[in-house]
Amino acid sequence: MEDFFVSTREIQLYYADTDMMGVIYHANYLKYFELGRTALIEDIGYSYVAMEEAGYFAPVYDVQVTYKKALRYGDQAYVKTWVAHNDGIKTIYGYTIINGNEEVCAEGTTTHIIVKKDNFRPTSFKKAFPDWYLKYEDIKKK
Repeated sequence: MEDFFVSTREIQLYYADTDMMGVIYHANYLKYFELGRTALIEDIGYSYVAMEEAGYFAPVYDVQVTYKKALRYGDQAYVKTWVAHNDGIKTIYGYTIINGNEEVCAEGTTTHIIVKKDNFRPTSFKKAFPDWYLKYEDIKKK
């Protein structure tokens, strides 16, 4: 059993998300990562909108994706998301996208930093959102 919190959400696959080969276009997986990240934040009682209202953004600093098995229109799909790393400056979210047969279709990470909304200067997540930071410490993959 996992010793860290994992958020799971179903992904709605649309025909418009497919490419000429009839599979889900690779860039759409980044949208699915965002769906998972937002779900995780909501599941633990926080809100990205509230972060913005407090004067901050959490832009993507880095993205890594490995594609393992194609998803197609009509498939069931789910995104599993967890906090892989949290050091007070950078937060790395981990993702696994699986199909209805629980086969891994893609794996990846996104790295985020916190910046002030007015000047985009990086700031410490630990200082800007101490309770949120501590919650991530509690639920992150050890």
